[in-house]
Amino acid sequence: MRFRPEQHLRRQSDFLAVREKGRRLNCGAFLLSYVAREPASAVRRVGFVASTSAVGGAVERNRARRRLRALFRQHQAALPPGIDLVIVARAAVNRLPFAELAQKFTAACRQLAPAADA
Repeated sequence: MRFRPEQHLRRQSDFLAVREKGRRLNCGAFLLSYVAREPASAVRRVGFVASTSAVGGAVERNRARRRLRALFRQHQAALPPGIDLVIVARAAVNRLPFAELAQKFTAACRQLAPAADA
């Protein structure tokens, strides 16, 4: 599936809203912050954060964001509709095999699906 423009969190206020009002899930290689949007729509929006202190230089940060975007594209159907996500990369995101990252992401999706309904 494509990563469409309407699926991007773009404004700093959107990122801050997810971080302040939302919940967090520690997945080891990355941190998921999420919040259900009011009113809920079918679009799942996501933003990615990869800092120099956590991940490394520009090459490592770009690689981390690419890997996380690929995870989201492949597994976005497992997420509940009408949710905003902020995925924060950690150093391990570039060291782990992609299959293990996908496993961690799908496990996190299963955890947050019932939580988003509440």
